Amino acid sequence: MSFPLSFPTDRPFVTVTHPNTKLWVIELHNGADSRLTTAFIEGGLKPALDAVEKDWRDAWRVSFAQKSKTGGEGALIIVGNRSQNKFFSNGLDFQSVVSDPAIATTFFPVIFNPLMRRIVTFPIPTIAAINGHAFAAGMILSLCCDYRVMTDGSKRNAWMCMNEIHFGAGLPLSLTSIIRTKVSDARLQRKIALEGHRFTPQEALEGGLIDQIVNGDTEAVIAKAQELANTVSHLPRLGSYGVIKRELYRDFLEDSCRDVSRSDAASEDVAAKARL
Repeated sequence: MSFPLSFPTDRPFVTVTHPNTKLWVIELHNGADSRLTTAFIEGGLKPALDAVEKDWRDAWRVSFAQKSKTGGEGALIIVGNRSQNKFFSNGLDFQSVVSDPAIATTFFPVIFNPLMRRIVTFPIPTIAAINGHAFAAGMILSLCCDYRVMTDGSKRNAWMCMNEIHFGAGLPLSLTSIIRTKVSDARLQRKIALEGHRFTPQEALEGGLIDQIVNGDTEAVIAKAQELANTVSHLPRLGSYGVIKRELYRDFLEDSCRDVSRSDAASEDVAAKARL
């Protein structure tokens, strides 16, 4: 496989690079803020993940067959658009989702939840290089990764936030489930989901939402993510990394298959009127 790769090839949303034999980098560049649209996910992110896994597995099979003690290593970094230092991802293009009833009722169970499951169970360590704001589904995307490295916001502000409460949107089961899975403190869950708090990088670190803070711009965040990748890339050598994650996160995986429709404040009020 020859890198870099672009998905889709005619109008790339995602670029995949392979800096060394045990590291892959997926860069999101659906505009500056990398909103998670259907086209972006289906035509960009999912095929990019497939390409990384295929390339790793091709090398892993050779290493496993030869009983190598050093082969089969790997780690994946996901980073926001490298041409800016403002956004990791600005979340869903909410208006485009809710404006079309057909999309609104199928987006999570058909489009977004499979992406979440794909990243959560990815067979090599995944690191979100959060080089700016991670809002709503952008924050969720980072939580699906195994590790998170974030800018300290010294160049410009950077926040993590689930802001649905502020515009009257409900949270699908899959999103609440990944929050419960990755955030064990109920007070922190409340702050995320019910208060829509904007976490500064320092607050995110203190709350365990991220693993490391980096002083600097996007390239500094990527460099720190690469340092972290070097310390964990040996873990999938024997092929059980993704297998263990499927059991570790079984509750989330089952929950994410149960989303059947989207609910918001308006639909909740209609149901309440019918009930009361």
